[in-house]
Amino acid sequence: MEVTFDNQSNVLNAQILALHDNSVIYRVVTDLGLWTRGRTYLKDANPAVGEPTNVGVIHWKEKVFDVYGQKKAVSDVRRRPRNLVKQERYWKWGPDRKEYTIVYHNEKEWQALYEGEVVASFSVPYRPKLFGKVKPMVLNLGPVALERDEVFLFLVFVYCESKRQDKMNASGGWQA
Repeated sequence: MEVTFDNQSNVLNAQILALHDNSVIYRVVTDLGLWTRGRTYLKDANPAVGEPTNVGVIHWKEKVFDVYGQKKAVSDVRRRPRNLVKQERYWKWGPDRKEYTIVYHNEKEWQALYEGEVVASFSVPYRPKLFGKVKPMVLNLGPVALERDEVFLFLVFVYCESKRQDKMNASGGWQA
């Protein structure tokens, strides 16, 4: 499944469109407080009858992921390597699920690897352009990732990219 975000670089508020026909599959909506983010919702644009529209939620303050109503702390689903030099993180929703290695590759895309093979990627524009068209963010999920972890990987990529953008904004430019 290959999808694109309808805006250039705002991963926290976007419509997620199927690449083949531009139909809306998901919506990402974030509640913003005065100084912080509240929650980021992944909403199904076409839920089945009786199914909830919120399929995933990131609770920023509590540091909790919610997938189909099942809540887990970020510290329970993410682990860091023993080697502090490596930039990769390991994400796993539960004991019966696959563990993905998430890396930021060549300063242009996030990759989810399973057993050394890329099973999902999230291409993000590195720097916004003043003139010209900016490439949209594109998320590509392979069959291995789609099998059971589609919503979880959506949330992981949104979480990682928003944290990366926070670091980029804090590391340079004017500070108040």
